[in-house]
Amino acid sequence: MDPYGSDSESVSEFERLESTLPQPLRRSASSLLEKLTNGSQTHLSNLHLDSPTPRVPHHQAPSNSLGHLLSKLSMSENGRESSPIPLPRPDFNEEIHKPAMNTKQSSTGVLWVTERANEYGFQGNGDDSWANLGQGAPEHGDTIPGSFKRPKSIEVPDVSREYAPTAGIKELRESVANLYNSLYREGKESKYTYKNVCIVPGGRAGLIHAFAFQELLPIPVPLDEVDNYEMHLAHIDLELKRGVSAFLTSNPETPPLKRLHKICRDKCLLIMDEFYSHYYYDDDCSGSSISSAQFVKDVNKDPVLILNGLTKAFRLPGWRICWILGPEEYINSLSSAGSYLDGGSNAPFQYAAIDFLKPLAVKAEMKALQLHFKMKRDYIIGRLSKMGFPFTQKNIPNSTFYLWLNLSHLPGKLSNCLGFFHECLHEKVIVVPGFFFLINPQNLSRLEDVIWYNYVRISYGPELPQLVKGMDGIERILRRFNALPADYKS
Repeated sequence: MDPYGSDSESVSEFERLESTLPQPLRRSASSLLEKLTNGSQTHLSNLHLDSPTPRVPHHQAPSNSLGHLLSKLSMSENGRESSPIPLPRPDFNEEIHKPAMNTKQSSTGVLWVTERANEYGFQGNGDDSWANLGQGAPEHGDTIPGSFKRPKSIEVPDVSREYAPTAGIKELRESVANLYNSLYREGKESKYTYKNVCIVPGGRAGLIHAFAFQELLPIPVPLDEVDNYEMHLAHIDLELKRGVSAFLTSNPETPPLKRLHKICRDKCLLIMDEFYSHYYYDDDCSGSSISSAQFVKDVNKDPVLILNGLTKAFRLPGWRICWILGPEEYINSLSSAGSYLDGGSNAPFQYAAIDFLKPLAVKAEMKALQLHFKMKRDYIIGRLSKMGFPFTQKNIPNSTFYLWLNLSHLPGKLSNCLGFFHECLHEKVIVVPGFFFLINPQNLSRLEDVIWYNYVRISYGPELPQLVKGMDGIERILRRFNALPADYKS
């Protein structure tokens, strides 16, 4: 009988899961175990049990006090008692050699999550037996009241069989310019034209274009919990004084745009990611949104690039049709970069996208989007609140379709993101462990550096039935671990 309440098969399963993590995550956890093993009883008594807590591999017997602590934390009174507290550790086959490939470079983020779910039977998009709350994509079907019907087929004009210009077809570029002029630049003397628009094959491709033509090296600016992870203008001013030549941020979740533009106008290139700008719920879901475009003084002088597209707001991520707005000179350089980076966007889908961008239709579409996604957000928060997860005005999202779930109040392995993720896999629910949202999870040096170790990210992008299935799965996990509130009623 295993003294830690676990059988070898289940522990081996968990070790296989851990072995796929980036090496620094495993190395840092192993170093903490060594610190605990060599520490005194006094040190152990000062250990915060809400912090990430290691486990002992089933073949390694811990000594007395440490063993009691790890055993207690690794067990649950119900459910699969063999699922221990995570302790990542190296498990590579050093004899395997792949020319020109770094076999030690593990996947991270959503890719890692999907790979692990595949190992547990997830068949990918369309597998309705799973609740995929990890993928960062909105529902794409005809499931939103008041939304336009998604096309099931498209016309393929003869001209679209040719390569499209790397900056995109003129007709779509004109439609994008007209949309922004109508929604955000009424009454302004300076207007966008097609020459201010570059069509790109996806948001990441757009950023790569921008970084390539400006020869930019991204330098992340960490945010603090004490500031509610908000970017303040003082942060930006400090970075500009250091000589930063470009500043990338997102809208919403950004400082006041008018003041931001004023600070950056004469000092640096401002790159605005606005893919989630229409997922905003504080304006009574009226369909309105705020864009950097309304704070640009002169479209050909202000160094401002705006990225958006069909991916999120129009719920067509698979089309890979996005755009960048900016001064003509910048757009010419972006087009030139595209000619050697990717060759431009898919031509037939560009022609099909033109009709989506009529301003009045877009406003109606965005209102339907906001009402529907706010309903899904409120459903998720309602279910999780009843299960005992703490929510305040600060951690209820008023934009996007993601939720950070704090696990620190849960018992044992559920209090850290890897343990919670593991249990979710057994319930056919996919979430994303919080440690993957570090600036560089591949370069972690100490476990103490792992902020968000007690968090997972949940997406309420999927259709409502998938959200119901996901919440039901999380409820079953908490029930097995006796972690539901005493007065809980399903």
